[in-house]
Amino acid sequence: MKKIISLLIFTMLSSSLFSREYPDISIKDLQNAIKAGKVTVIDVNGVNSFKKGHIPTAIHFSSVGKKLSQSLPKDKNNLIVSYCGGPGCSAYKRGADAAAKLGYKNIKHLSAGISGWKRSGAQIAQK
Repeated sequence: MKKIISLLIFTMLSSSLFSREYPDISIKDLQNAIKAGKVTVIDVNGVNSFKKGHIPTAIHFSSVGKKLSQSLPKDKNNLIVSYCGGPGCSAYKRGADAAAKLGYKNIKHLSAGISGWKRSGAQIAQK
C-alpha cells in the first residue's frame, strides 16, 4: 500500500512540475509585438494547417524540430508566443515547453489560436 501511495504522489508531483501554464496574449498585443519586431512566434499546428495560413513571422515547430534553439533569439527574456488551432487546443504547450526547456522566461500563449487570428481579420501568411 505504501508503494502505491508513494507512486501516486510521485506521479502527481512530476506531472505538476512538467505541465506549465502560460499567460495568454491577446491578438492585438501580439500584432503590436510583431509590428515592433519584439516577439518570436511558434506555430504548433500540422503542416497542412501551416501551409493554409499562419501568423506572419511564425516558426513551424514541427519543421524546425530539434533546431528550435537556432530559430529563437539569444536573449532568454525575449517574448516567445506559442499557438495552435484555437481555444480548445493544448498542443501549443509543446512549443512553449520546448522554449522553456531552452531557458526562455517570457513565454505566452495565444489561446485564440490560428482560428481566432483568422476570424479577427488579421493578416495571415501562406507557404
